[in-house]
Amino acid sequence: MLKGLGGFGDMAKMMKAAQDMQAKLAEMQEALANTVVIGESGAGLVKARCTAKGVITGLDIDPSILVPSEKEVVEDLIIAAIKDAQARAAEREKQETRKLAETLGLPADFKLPF
Repeated sequence: MLKGLGGFGDMAKMMKAAQDMQAKLAEMQEALANTVVIGESGAGLVKARCTAKGVITGLDIDPSILVPSEKEVVEDLIIAAIKDAQARAAEREKQETRKLAETLGLPADFKLPF
């Protein structure tokens, strides 16, 4: 297609590869936004749902712990569940990014732009 243009043919290949990588990154970001992870605390008494991008989407609290005298404990359990969900989301995103980098022939620890 671009024969006889010297290095510009290689430039066109590089641009196409960059566009492909950008499309794959966008697909991965959308998939992460639709993937749900669950964090929990208190042996499952409190569960937090969030997307693999770390956006909290729900909270499930076992009614047995909703005792006024245990307010601080419940608050701590909620915070712990949210932190657990967000940590799991970050790990999931890291795994998916690593897989994508390997698919693109990049080193596993290559930092893809986000």
